[in-house]
Amino acid sequence: MSELAQLTKDNGIAIITINNPPVNALSPGVPEGISAAIDEIDRDDSIKAAVLIGGGRTFVAGADIKEFGKITSGNATRGEGFKPLLLRVEDCRKPLVMAIHGTAFGGGLELAMAGHYRVAAPTAQVGQPEVKLGIIPGAAGTQRLPRLAGVAKAVEMCAGGSPISAAEALKFGIIDKLIEGDLLAGAVAFAREVAGKPAPKTRERNDKLGTVEQNAPIFAAARENARKKQRNLIAPLAAVDAVEAATKLPFSEGCQKEQELFAKCLFSDQSKALIHVFFGEREVAKIPDIPKETQTIPVETVAVVGAGTMGGGISMVFANAGIPVLLKETDQAALDRGLSNIQRNYANSVKRGRFTQQYVDERLKLIRPTLSYEGFASAHMVVEAVFEGMALKKEVFGQLDRVCKPGAILASNTSTLSIDEIASATSRPQAVIGTHFFSPANVMRLLEIVRGKATSKEVIATCMQISKKLGKVGVLVGNCMGFVGNRMFGPYRREAQFLVEEGASVEAVDNALCEYGMAMGPLATGDLAGLDVGWRIRKEYRHLQKPGVRQPIAEDRLCELGRYGQKTGAGWYKYDENRQAISDPEVAELVRKWAAEARITQRQISAEEIVDRCLYALVNEGARILEEGYALRAVDIDIIYLNGYGFPAFRGGAMWYADTVGLKKVYDRICDFHQRHGELWTPAPLLKQLADQGKTFAEFSKEQGAAA
Repeated sequence: MSELAQLTKDNGIAIITINNPPVNALSPGVPEGISAAIDEIDRDDSIKAAVLIGGGRTFVAGADIKEFGKITSGNATRGEGFKPLLLRVEDCRKPLVMAIHGTAFGGGLELAMAGHYRVAAPTAQVGQPEVKLGIIPGAAGTQRLPRLAGVAKAVEMCAGGSPISAAEALKFGIIDKLIEGDLLAGAVAFAREVAGKPAPKTRERNDKLGTVEQNAPIFAAARENARKKQRNLIAPLAAVDAVEAATKLPFSEGCQKEQELFAKCLFSDQSKALIHVFFGEREVAKIPDIPKETQTIPVETVAVVGAGTMGGGISMVFANAGIPVLLKETDQAALDRGLSNIQRNYANSVKRGRFTQQYVDERLKLIRPTLSYEGFASAHMVVEAVFEGMALKKEVFGQLDRVCKPGAILASNTSTLSIDEIASATSRPQAVIGTHFFSPANVMRLLEIVRGKATSKEVIATCMQISKKLGKVGVLVGNCMGFVGNRMFGPYRREAQFLVEEGASVEAVDNALCEYGMAMGPLATGDLAGLDVGWRIRKEYRHLQKPGVRQPIAEDRLCELGRYGQKTGAGWYKYDENRQAISDPEVAELVRKWAAEARITQRQISAEEIVDRCLYALVNEGARILEEGYALRAVDIDIIYLNGYGFPAFRGGAMWYADTVGLKKVYDRICDFHQRHGELWTPAPLLKQLADQGKTFAEFSKEQGAAA
């Protein structure tokens, strides 16, 4: 018997325990172990029924995703290799009870559905989340689930990918009984009850499959929903097709259809990109020169300086993680404004059903307002979130240095300014770090953690650890102007503005990038963030601009007219009272006038050129950042763009996208732009080097990692 699947007996009931920590994934060896145990159960006449349970903290949490990453085109073995095992489980001559705790996701739920009965701990969750990796269930999940849960629920679970609770699974018939208390004892007792009775095979249950007439509106609504909410994604639509096959074809033919759709999804660029993202989010937590065992600083209380949009959002993030927050402002009116914004945000969350009123009341109690630095001496960490100006930030850090206890972490939420210069205002630069939250801080998952030249390893390790506690994806970056995200965002938005000045309409630029998959167009994004933010930063850095190099003119002129975006009711677009964007012909007229004054010739511009110029500006700057070492790996840049800038996950991130296009092709297009638009398009040396070598950014990062 395999060590991964152990067989024991309890008075006529066989118990198969899967032991493949940490999550009992269906790695090679597990299916073989289960199969051998089933053979033994069928042979042994003293066994009347069986229970299959996961050892440790969970049932089978899913397939081993590394296996998907290894599969090369033409060899989609996962579903094919796993399906015979599930038929073997279903054909077991003794009733087989699946006992679920923790999670039964993907292949785990497919395994559970092949059992004759399913019992679960009340805290368990089940789901088919494969669409989140750009694939669909590949081992009859789309065929068995509608037979247990009904067509509508199966479509929702397979196309949406969200898990459901054990209670909901019971309601829909996926689970037969909830077991309070000891799961194994309850499952064994259940197995005794069903011993000797005919065992129902899921694949033979057709009573919930509905008629063509009943199902047609379900499938139509699901496809409409997928096109709207999962824009451009192929897997959700494939999942709907597969569930539809379950309702129209015999089980074995439905499985064949599922397999075709699974293979098509698995070998798509989308699936490769989403699997890259899945592993990337784990990869960014690894920092080569900071060992896992680095000591961290316990953070039990936090202070936040500044109760504006960012300071309020950051306070909510800590409160949501159960950490008490001292929130400081300079005057009562600003403090009251900040607190009422926090209360309004929480009230909206209650209205949307995200939080209960009780939860919100508990969180609000954790946020303590103050007008002084009194109490800061007991904070383990302080996050500064004041206006984006160096003089003010240095003044705040000088004060923090005087009032904070030794060992406290002093963090700045700056989005562009030098952490080293901010740290110079203190006597403890080793305690200073950048924690760049993204707006709205209580929603956006990204936390850019900025390492100064003196920042200690303990402070870095603590911030990486705390990002997880806050529900964020922490990515460590180096200290350069704009760090990684905003440094790349500059050229991206620069090109968007140039394109408008050269004749593209505001709507054409935004639409082209939304069609590509971006959550928002670059100009609408500027309006949302506030055009004055970039304007202030440009004024701060005006002295660094190279004379004679073209700079965008339109956005600064819009700011001079008081058009800051959504907050003033007008920016690139006009906004109604609900902040809905409306095209503004006045902007088109103004830009035409400004372009003529600057002697910029206007012309027709294709959507392809819009996408290439904006995205390749990102990629070119990303290549410089990578070469200069401000990002540890190409995937770190990808994760920043996916979680902070609305880059579509199915494209894998800017650097992954460039790799899939081919760096030679990207380099040639950049050379063409360089020739036509001048020195801002000088190709990054690393891009040229990799294009010449026929290599990818991913390969470069791997080689750098091996050399480190």
